[in-house]
Amino acid sequence: RRGKLQRESDFMASVDSSWISWGVGVFILKPLKWTLSSVLGDSKIPEEEEVLIYVELLQEKAEEVYRLYQNSALSSHPVVALSELRSLCAGLCPDERTFCLLLLQLQKEKRVTILEQNGEKIVKFARGLHAKVSPMNDVDIGVYQLMQSEQLLSQKVESLSQEAEKCKEDARSACRAGKKQLALRCLKSKRRTERRIEELHSKLDAVQGILDRIYASQTDQMVFNAYQAGVGALKLSMKDVTVERAENLVDQIQELCDTQDEVAQTLAGVGINGLAEMDSEELEKELDSLLQDSSKDSLDLPPVPQKVLSAAISDAELEAELEQLSVSAGDLAQKTPSASSEPKTALGLNL
Repeated sequence: RRGKLQRESDFMASVDSSWISWGVGVFILKPLKWTLSSVLGDSKIPEEEEVLIYVELLQEKAEEVYRLYQNSALSSHPVVALSELRSLCAGLCPDERTFCLLLLQLQKEKRVTILEQNGEKIVKFARGLHAKVSPMNDVDIGVYQLMQSEQLLSQKVESLSQEAEKCKEDARSACRAGKKQLALRCLKSKRRTERRIEELHSKLDAVQGILDRIYASQTDQMVFNAYQAGVGALKLSMKDVTVERAENLVDQIQELCDTQDEVAQTLAGVGINGLAEMDSEELEKELDSLLQDSSKDSLDLPPVPQKVLSAAISDAELEAELEQLSVSAGDLAQKTPSASSEPKTALGLNL
């Protein structure tokens, strides 16, 4: 009732048919009765319960499959064999039916595309979390074939390395047993195997070099497309801009700036001329009156003393005068209170 469940047939019909070129919905997901019905007739095929899909859970699992691929070593190549992807997702997909449903969901989201090549299905993933995968092309098929060749050469090198190691052990055992001729034959086999390994290493290096160049060319193509898009955007933004119009615009701005400067100078000159037109005689009279008022308000200060300062007093003289002051203070303390009201004699120091 909430619409969270969907019939399997309706889900497969919602996927674009151009994205199901490998026929998994026909040979794996559809019930077997659809094939038998063409031979035995519909009346002889028992009814089968319709399979329902929980769409939200299917989307979550499909996202987990995509992230699992992105975090694996298989993500270094744009395409991968379906069998290798099935092995990688064995923990998430308990059976083949669930695995195919997840791939159909990723196809629906246009994050993977699947193609059958020489009886083997290959999967191409989108490069990026929010990118859309492009259809499979000849370059992708060629890259996949080179990847298969690289894998086969690596397996062959590993097998020959084990064989060379075995020949070495056989030669050591024959030498210990006193079988010199057998040991020599084992060493010759070891040398031949090592030469084959060197040849395979050369071929493997060539294949890896071609793959590196292909990946570099894809990066160059991406940068070229970015440059081309940038040029198109720049042309569009500079569509109505020319050198003549730019020069005309600069001239107009300069003229406006000059006009503004002239207006500012004119306005400033009006103020200056207004001040110049004031009566200079009145200004001089006002200045004289201010000077007279300031002379009347001047303070009568006492004359500067003309007495010459005495010479510096020595420390002995200061101590004697200090004792005299102490004696005078004692005499004043013995006088009556009435005498304290009389004016006191000021004591001064000639400093």
